[in-house]
Amino acid sequence: MKTKFYFLICLIVLSVALAACKHQIDAKMLVGKWNYTKVENPYSANPPDTVSAQQLADKKPSISLSPKGELLMIWGGKVLSHGTYKLVEGSISYTEQLPDGKTRIFPFWIKELTDKQIIFETREDDAVRVTAKKE
Repeated sequence: MKTKFYFLICLIVLSVALAACKHQIDAKMLVGKWNYTKVENPYSANPPDTVSAQQLADKKPSISLSPKGELLMIWGGKVLSHGTYKLVEGSISYTEQLPDGKTRIFPFWIKELTDKQIIFETREDDAVRVTAKKE
């Protein structure tokens, strides 16, 4: 009986500790235009395949998130992708509108968010990490 009691106490303590580790994201802080400052593949088997500072300066990539849940990605002055988003447990769940009228959903994990900078990653085997500054 004591063993079950200690197990239950340990389980509760572990649950509280894990809940405290989840970072909370303020959805209002996401809203705005974010200009990319760094793009990398941090988990690549080869050295991270990054976009050069010159390419970023030339193409001026950005991601814009509206208060209405709209998302717009710009690269080289053109719309690269658009759709809607919602915040789900520390991630942006992005529903991309494809040219044929179909959609695809994929998450961006928010690694860091301040009032001036965001770092987010795609959640795939060949993940891409983006660092961006708020305009």
